[in-house]
Amino acid sequence: MRVLAVETSTLAGGVALLDEGRIVGEYLLDVRITHSERLMAAIDRLLVDAGWAVGDLDGIAVSIGPGSFTGLRIGLGTVKGLAFARTLPIAPVPTLDAMAAGLPFASLPVCPVLEARKGEVYVSRYTWDGVRMRRDWEYLAMTPSELVARLDAPVIVLGDGAGQVMSPFARFAPASRPSPSPAVVGVLGLERLRRREFVPTRDLVPLYLKPSQAELRRRVPVL
Repeated sequence: MRVLAVETSTLAGGVALLDEGRIVGEYLLDVRITHSERLMAAIDRLLVDAGWAVGDLDGIAVSIGPGSFTGLRIGLGTVKGLAFARTLPIAPVPTLDAMAAGLPFASLPVCPVLEARKGEVYVSRYTWDGVRMRRDWEYLAMTPSELVARLDAPVIVLGDGAGQVMSPFARFAPASRPSPSPAVVGVLGLERLRRREFVPTRDLVPLYLKPSQAELRRRVPVL
């Protein structure tokens, strides 16, 4: 099964191609250029470099958040367009799941932490159960101090919000792992596609843990 994976939940977004369990290619770019300016170009470039065409794909995996509201909308909108044009199944992958899955076999629990703005972070905690990373917490939005208060034993912390976790229990992953990996999104998405855990294009929505700024403005009553 040939899969395109798309990750746009953080500034460092990218794409990957997988052929069964083999990662054919991955493109990751951490620069201040919006995903709308670079996502389709990245997909086109990776397909060309791999010698593939969109018609060679059997499915798409996409990171659904939590993360950047704008980035997620761009990523999901692009995926919907490709899937609709080619009638491709889509496997949604929570961003925090993909981050934790990048550290298999960890002897300590793994706690991905992403910037959520307004003084909060997105977070969950995972434990390796011998087969996969099992999620122990719900997907949460909280302040770093609230997260610190929940930590009562050593835990591996990673992500662009990890530096805000000032806890004696925090064990920081290497700085080379600050962002979700498109390839890991693809690996998890491939597993879901094989289990036929895909969603119709019309039902693909971001995983938001709190309302966007635009939604908050709409809720303000007009006096």
